[in-house]
Amino acid sequence: MAETDETPATTEETPKRARLPLILGLVLAGLGGAGGFVAVRAGLVPFGGKEAHVAKSVPTPHVVDFGDLVFVPIEPLVVSYAEAGRSRHLRFRAELEVPGAEATEVARVMPRVVDVLNTYLRALRLGDLEESSALMRLRGQMLRRVQAVVGEGRVNDLLVMEFVLD
Repeated sequence: MAETDETPATTEETPKRARLPLILGLVLAGLGGAGGFVAVRAGLVPFGGKEAHVAKSVPTPHVVDFGDLVFVPIEPLVVSYAEAGRSRHLRFRAELEVPGAEATEVARVMPRVVDVLNTYLRALRLGDLEESSALMRLRGQMLRRVQAVVGEGRVNDLLVMEFVLD
């Protein structure tokens, strides 16, 4: 009788074990479907509602009105650096973005602008120029110095035209 008691017990466990992968598969399929829906809805997948609509629409050009802007050139500078027995040169050329009404005043004080930029660039070390983010940092520093010399509101931006380290 012991054999007959064990046989029904194993047949009851087999259907329960067979259902576990089925239930797990259904749960994972549901989660995958929900994740796919969210990805398409958020635009993370290149097909779906938003992306198809954007591809069909004709892009309109974005026109920016720069108003009365004038670009005043700064005379080119060549700064020499000597470090560890080697000599290198920086060729620097830039232009100042100024409102049209301020162009003559900015041009009038250009010798002061050249002087402040020359002094700043000569005070730098060669390592300061070789850093990957050097140009952005230097540009901000030079713009701040030019605005201090020229006066607040007269210079909008400093555009670097040439920055070559030979």
